[in-house]
Amino acid sequence: MTVHDAVHARRTIRKFTREAVPEALVKAWIDGARLSPCSANQQPLKYKLLMGDAAAPLLPFLRWAVMIAPQLEPKPEELPPAFVVIAVDTAIRAAGAEIDVGIAAQTIALLAEEQGVASALLSLRSREVPVRDALHLPEQMMPALAIALGHSAMEAEAVPYEDTHKYRLDEDGKLLVPKRSLSEVLL
Repeated sequence: MTVHDAVHARRTIRKFTREAVPEALVKAWIDGARLSPCSANQQPLKYKLLMGDAAAPLLPFLRWAVMIAPQLEPKPEELPPAFVVIAVDTAIRAAGAEIDVGIAAQTIALLAEEQGVASALLSLRSREVPVRDALHLPEQMMPALAIALGHSAMEAEAVPYEDTHKYRLDEDGKLLVPKRSLSEVLL
């Protein structure tokens, strides 16, 4: 699979099989993310890998599908087998790492897609002390984003943008994700 293929195939998945994703593979994706561009090369991002039941403390803080919740909130048997939490080390950079987080998250998601592993980039209900404490992170670590990783138990497809940006489920339960055309985004 090429990078182009991965970009075009990847959609946010919110229901997973329980098939394991090897920890070594997830660590390889994190290794790719650490090599991603970052502002002033400060490299303030740190990664917390949570496999299987170790993710339980994170679950209450995840936002799965704001636009059509609770339909796409995974049941316990649909949770992914792995999560990566991206945190900003405020001792290195106190503020302004949001773009770095986005670049690193997309890098992990595309590397996973290349290997046939689905992902969801998930915002956190709280980015401050409650998540940090639940995950037993050092005080200077501020959790910014979680990435769910696993094998997809649902279908998702990009569809032409018509009159709304809101994703929706079709009659078969496939997630339809409206995307603007190239002609609409070129200035």
